[in-house]
Amino acid sequence: MPVYEYLCDDCGPFTNMRPMAECDEPDDCPACGTVAPRVILTAPHFSCLPASTRKAHATNERSAHAPKTLGEYKASHAPGCGCCSGKASRLMTKSKSGAKGFPSARPWMISH
Repeated sequence: MPVYEYLCDDCGPFTNMRPMAECDEPDDCPACGTVAPRVILTAPHFSCLPASTRKAHATNERSAHAPKTLGEYKASHAPGCGCCSGKASRLMTKSKSGAKGFPSARPWMISH
């Protein structure tokens, strides 16, 4: 059962465990008994999660279509790779028209 935060006008903030079906309903203050609305005062506690889980959450939140920074782009490629080193890969050939060919790769696929 989740823990929700409430704010009593007279006594201040308090927390209470309630079913998710009652998440938007106000709750009675345990000190004075008046009805208090639900508020969000603190952020969720992700610090107690393992580092691998926090990293997975961050990866899921990041947009797949967001452009990479120059540092991220350089970090994603090894030094001397065929796509950004300028030298041609031994697995790629170029025709006189400039079209790329991959003789050892799948011959039925069209190059980009």
